[in-house]
Amino acid sequence: MSGAARALLSRWLPQTPAQRLFVALMGLLLLGGAVAGLLASPLPLLPALAGLGLVVLLIDWRLVYWLFFLTLPFSREIPLSGSLSLDVPSEPLMLVLSGCVGASLLMRRHRLPARELTHPLLVILALMLLWAAVSAFFSVDSTKSIKYLLAKGWYLTPFVLGTLLLLRRPADLWRAATLYTAGAAITVIVVLLKHASRGFAFDETQWAVHDFYRNHVIYASVLALLLPFIFYRWRSRSGLRRLTWGAALGLLLVGLLLSYTRASVLSLPVAGLFYLVMRLRQTRLVLAGALVAALAGAGYFMSQNNYMLYAPDFEKTVFNGENFGKHLEATYKLEDVSGMERVYRWVAAARMVADKPLVGSGPNTFYPEYQRYTVRSFRTYVSDNPEKSTTHNYFLLVMAEQGFPGMVLFIVLVGAALITIETLYHRTTPGSEYRAVLLACGLSFVIIAFHLLLNELVEVDKIGSFFFINLAMLVRIGTWVREERLEAGSEDRGVRGGTSF
Repeated sequence: MSGAARALLSRWLPQTPAQRLFVALMGLLLLGGAVAGLLASPLPLLPALAGLGLVVLLIDWRLVYWLFFLTLPFSREIPLSGSLSLDVPSEPLMLVLSGCVGASLLMRRHRLPARELTHPLLVILALMLLWAAVSAFFSVDSTKSIKYLLAKGWYLTPFVLGTLLLLRRPADLWRAATLYTAGAAITVIVVLLKHASRGFAFDETQWAVHDFYRNHVIYASVLALLLPFIFYRWRSRSGLRRLTWGAALGLLLVGLLLSYTRASVLSLPVAGLFYLVMRLRQTRLVLAGALVAALAGAGYFMSQNNYMLYAPDFEKTVFNGENFGKHLEATYKLEDVSGMERVYRWVAAARMVADKPLVGSGPNTFYPEYQRYTVRSFRTYVSDNPEKSTTHNYFLLVMAEQGFPGMVLFIVLVGAALITIETLYHRTTPGSEYRAVLLACGLSFVIIAFHLLLNELVEVDKIGSFFFINLAMLVRIGTWVREERLEAGSEDRGVRGGTSF
């Protein structure tokens, strides 16, 4: 090879370690992408993503955290072998984030205050994970339960520990919410344009959202949980920024209303009612009343099999797909097929609990285990369940799969979170940034918790991520409020000391 050719080649070859690392990563990414395309599977991309995560960890892994929220609205479920599936790109990014968080803590590059790690909300989450592991030991399908534990790990690590590591100021929380809102707004525009081509027909909603969301319930739940963040950001802005946030607020409200999702629309006034209860310091009383009502209701329905009195008429349970008004009418007449199918699953879940009250059937085993416990009197047209959905009530799902201890821990978690929101509300200064963050996270949490009465969404990436982020932010806001009070106390003592003689 001539000297000129050698010089030209050396000019194109990477010279520094950073350049060599970049070329190696790009080569790994291209190779993985090519193999992934040939195999129609995202798994060959994992080595490149792991390498990227390692590099980002050494530089600034916060970029992966922000990238996650920007791409989250566009994440799609891709089926793998057997019953496995993967949400791409969200779950690979969650895996990378989990590795980054773990490595960062092990290398002591970041530390979490002991007061935050021992906060009651985090202790309850740890106990829930521990009990899920105990329940998995007695599971009817150990493989499914182990997968559940692994998945729970890569939810809790980035969204609880990662949030506490990275969201250290209110501005950090607003950045995450802004990125998620921006992506969600784009999906709403696309969905509305598609839906408009079919005249915004009620029965075309599922088709309109399918490009980005598994179903219209997840779509509407995402819009509903984001509205508190958008509202409080809009209130605090001015000029063009206020106009932009106002447009986002209007867009997501329109998208929510045209999703024709009853629970999501109803969740907004429920959040408003909680705000009033919280201001009046009545959260504990309302929680106690709800618990008494739930126990009384359960006792009534189980006593002498009274639940059988509410079995639907198979011929009358219908889906009014072309008329949303008739859909609502069928709901309160107990003739709506989706509502009565929920009852069908709830009855099966209750019978599962009666069979295994302590440990349940094991995490992630409700389907197809519940089919042995169903009552034919409650069967509907959609009871074949080809989509393999579960109870449509997260509280009952946890009880059926993890027994009474699992459900009690989850109820305690939700109750403790609601009481924490009320406590912090009365400790924050009206109109302050801390109160705005608290109300955004708190009301978003209430909206998600309300959805859990009719759906199981904690393990859905687009919703479960913010369920845990909101919990982590309650812990962080408590730290901010405590520090603010300590600073105010120090200044007050300084003033008194300076004016004494």
